[in-house]
Amino acid sequence: MSIFQRIVNLVKKPEPPIEEKTAYTLSLNDVVDISLTSYTVAGKTLFPQRQEVFFTIKDGSTIRYLRVAKREKLELSLYEAIDGRLENIDEIPTTIEMDGTIYHMEDQAIGPAHSSGNTPFPSSDERYLWDFQSDNWKLLRIEWQAGRIMLYEGEEVLPADVKVIQS
Repeated sequence: MSIFQRIVNLVKKPEPPIEEKTAYTLSLNDVVDISLTSYTVAGKTLFPQRQEVFFTIKDGSTIRYLRVAKREKLELSLYEAIDGRLENIDEIPTTIEMDGTIYHMEDQAIGPAHSSGNTPFPSSDERYLWDFQSDNWKLLRIEWQAGRIMLYEGEEVLPADVKVIQS
């Protein structure tokens, strides 16, 4: 190697390290393993004010939803859509009994949501959210936007059970 090449190598900037993907930074068509099941990311909804992402994930014909909240550490929850309806979103109770399980409201929010890919709410408008938890750690989530409502039931997932596979 010539002296000129050595000087050039000393002066040039090193390449930045490749940033490893986390559950929070998943993109469409990425693959994620959750509890030994592989899912493909089909949709993504970002709630910027809450630092939360709600992914639509698919395993064949099975559709589930992965909620990733960026707090002191990542909080992960896995949901399934359930059938149900509410008469009036202005009267969401603080406790809901469903199939013998009593859910208590933990959080509610109103804010913008930015959707891409296949999501239950394809538009990126203001969305209403209610999060509930039962005494036996089951989770219930209600989303409302422009007259449509979705209900989800799920549970928390340990971060060690989630492995991101970059595509």
